Amino acid sequence: MAAITASMVAELRGKTDAPMMECKKALTEADGDMAKAEEILRVKLGSKAGKAAARITAEGAVGSTIEAGAGSLIEVNCETDFVTKNDSFLALVKAAADLVAKHNPADLEALGALAYEQDGFGPTLEDVRKGLIGKIGENMSFRRFQQFSGGQMVSYLHGTRIGVMVEFDGDETAAKDVAMHVAAMKPVALSSADVPAELIEKERSVAVAKAAESGKPADIVAKMVEGSVQKYLKEVALLSQPFVKNDKQTVEQMLKEKNTTVKGFTLYVVGEGIEKKADDFAAEVAAQMAAAKQG
Repeated sequence: MAAITASMVAELRGKTDAPMMECKKALTEADGDMAKAEEILRVKLGSKAGKAAARITAEGAVGSTIEAGAGSLIEVNCETDFVTKNDSFLALVKAAADLVAKHNPADLEALGALAYEQDGFGPTLEDVRKGLIGKIGENMSFRRFQQFSGGQMVSYLHGTRIGVMVEFDGDETAAKDVAMHVAAMKPVALSSADVPAELIEKERSVAVAKAAESGKPADIVAKMVEGSVQKYLKEVALLSQPFVKNDKQTVEQMLKEKNTTVKGFTLYVVGEGIEKKADDFAAEVAAQMAAAKQG
């Protein structure tokens, strides 16, 4: 049996907003497995834990460009929110987005090798990145990017933390509304048929565990599980979501009215999937004092 520490309980509580004792019970049941403990809490507490677990903690900015029939999205990370307001950092993000749209580099290494000068640094984008690390005093990195070309496209940036690109045929205003909807509702796929199988199976396993607790007959449990999965698919597929500007119709219905077709969308949320290190300042000071005494 794995030892359940206070820091583990605190970490799980921070991810899920669940009561401390529930977090401890879940970790004990999961034998210290953090991911498994999160799923246990989802079964016990419903969607609240899952929503809180999706919070993003890493810092950085998303940049976007559309020019001459090509577009881009890029995420550039840094260590603190303070740097995301730095003019030099924001200029780097914008320049990287422009370079992606214009050159369509094969990977991050190819992106870094492109010609660019800023703040006296260069001659490549990677040289500028390294130079700004020294100037600002904080690490920063290009995390991911995508280039888009051919056909109509619109982009939307919600501040600097969320970026969306929508590829479409039809009305540009309707497509912009969809881009803002994506930023707000964060669908995982265009339609129910496009939702990744692993996400469906994860939702099904949670539904099975919750339905089993009802004590109802197997055939009723099966219907409950299928109902939960179908509800989930409607909630996470863009076309079936209630449109944010008019929740009396779905996104699909709105697009049909506007004679517009969305061919695809890309959503970047800063720090998505990145675990941010939580420094315990008091513990760090205590450790330094102990080391000084020993010295």
